[in-house]
Amino acid sequence: MQLIEDLKREHELIEQVVGALRTFVAALASSQVDPEDGARFMAFFRDFAGTFHHDKEEAVLFRALVEKAEVPGNRGPVSALTGEHRHMGEMINTIGSLLEAPHRNPEEQAQLQSLARDYSHALWRHIDAENSVLFPEGQERLRRAHVYELPSRPMTELERQAREYGSALLAAYPPVHDAEALRGDGCMLCPSYGTSCEGLEVEWWSDQEWDENRQRISSD
Repeated sequence: MQLIEDLKREHELIEQVVGALRTFVAALASSQVDPEDGARFMAFFRDFAGTFHHDKEEAVLFRALVEKAEVPGNRGPVSALTGEHRHMGEMINTIGSLLEAPHRNPEEQAQLQSLARDYSHALWRHIDAENSVLFPEGQERLRRAHVYELPSRPMTELERQAREYGSALLAAYPPVHDAEALRGDGCMLCPSYGTSCEGLEVEWWSDQEWDENRQRISSD
């Protein structure tokens, strides 16, 4: 499905730019960066990752899963991932407020670095959950409902500019390699697992799917 392939390609840029944000924030203390780059990072995450990318996920893919594939929208993966979008939007707004402050004291700089780290961890795990669980499983359920393609939309000029900012920032600030970031495929590493979502099998599987799974296990 072309829409899902597009979303995955956008993930590749987004997960790199958030690593570049970490590099930028760490360098702020030494004043060896262009302060205006903070506004460019915010434009990328608000206008490209948020307004453009998240809108396509929620208004097109998630809606189709609920309306066409009849997966629940008020609980499970769709609800959990939508909630993560909102939470990460709040995080980036807080980061933006700190970046816009004309004079940051050491405590505020430490808070900014901590928030950037937490935001990157949340975003990386969110991307992993969508790539490894929601996209492949959602596409299969849409296929069963005879939905093979979904509409996309072109970027606005503002969104296109935000994407270009992201590419330029990535070249200027090599993304950090964070060995402490917990990443991986599957529901168990999703930030929402065990809180707002009990996992794909519990939330989406039908009785028939459970029966088929038990039969596979017993035949192994």
